[in-house]
Amino acid sequence: MRKLILIFTLVIASACHHEERIEWFTAARADEYFKAVEEVCNKDGGQLWGENLYGPVMYVDGRSRMLYANTPDREGLLKEKDGIYSGIMPKERIITNNVIDFGGVKYAMVPLPESEDRYRMIARTVHSLFHCFQDRHELKPSPFSTRHLNDRNARLYLKLEWKALTYAIGSSDEARNQAIRDALVFRGARRELFPEAVADENKFENYEGLTTFTYIKLCTSGPDEMKTRILEYLDRIYQNNSYAWGYGFVNGALYATLLNDKGFDFKQIQQSDFDLGKATLEAYGVTLPAVCRDVAGSLALNYDIQAIRAEESEREATINENTRRIVNTFNEKPVVTITMESPNFSFEPEDIHFLDTLGTLYQRLRVSDNWGRLAVDEGGALIANDLHTLKVSARDLQVERNHISGAGWHLVLNDGWHTEPDGDGNYIVKKQ
Repeated sequence: MRKLILIFTLVIASACHHEERIEWFTAARADEYFKAVEEVCNKDGGQLWGENLYGPVMYVDGRSRMLYANTPDREGLLKEKDGIYSGIMPKERIITNNVIDFGGVKYAMVPLPESEDRYRMIARTVHSLFHCFQDRHELKPSPFSTRHLNDRNARLYLKLEWKALTYAIGSSDEARNQAIRDALVFRGARRELFPEAVADENKFENYEGLTTFTYIKLCTSGPDEMKTRILEYLDRIYQNNSYAWGYGFVNGALYATLLNDKGFDFKQIQQSDFDLGKATLEAYGVTLPAVCRDVAGSLALNYDIQAIRAEESEREATINENTRRIVNTFNEKPVVTITMESPNFSFEPEDIHFLDTLGTLYQRLRVSDNWGRLAVDEGGALIANDLHTLKVSARDLQVERNHISGAGWHLVLNDGWHTEPDGDGNYIVKKQ
């Protein structure tokens, strides 16, 4: 199976056409947030990760692509006024909540939300700053895939693990220890079923889960609010149709929270596939059975397994219904097919709908690749399970040189690429 690093954004930003700017954000507001984030980072003072996380930050308006930064670039692309550096994000760059190399400087890029929310703004900034920390310390993982989490049994064990972890975070002493053991049994049972995915799960939990833990810990008033925020995040992820691209954000944060309560030294994490579950086992002195699946079934009765099974049956029914609709849209009606070579994705985990052998439907999506940039706002894009082909509906197709658009999507092709008919009203993107 092809693996790739997917860039998960906390907001979908316009990538292909100009719109009016987000009204509430100005250079003065950017300066206020730069100072607020610096204060948050200074308060931690490097206690958590061994260094102050504050550094170059760039806020980007996804509508107008206007940006404000706190640090000059090395190539003179940004213009300074009153200590704030402004410019325009090039249209070929995808706007994500991650690291961006801009003008010879690595910035923590932060997409702006449509409406102002102080906590979200500061949290998003620390999120991206921590990815910069991971980048500096070679903790950014190699390509990984956790698509096995679309499997029914994998989801059952993951939901059981989450229920046990939720109970552990809300309890103490022996009750906490027992819940942690239960969670690790469910985790172990899943990994016994999918041993080839263990390293990939660890990478996801480290890269995004530790990021979630870090920004919530630094941006909240104390342990109670921190745990509340993390469990609220779990509730949102729990509702997702697919966990393949969302679970790591919260699973790693849950284990990191338990480790934090034990005074764990996070500075000892020196590799991108560090096993947070194993560290939790050692910190709490938990002993697991030789084969976790031997006891997972009986433990599941304590965590409302029948309700979980009912949820999964409902999910499967929804997938079947969606599959019939998608077959009609993408297999029986004209489409535009794009072959992906080295894609960079941007999407929200809740916009993903796994459709079994058909692939995965992304309701909203941003993709950049050798052929150009695609923005999907409505109607969705279907990506095959091998991550090799992408389809969008050819309904209302319009072609104007290298600008191609359809119902709910817009594609800008790089030089040397074009669309051509592929029979029965279909089109294909090809290199000239």
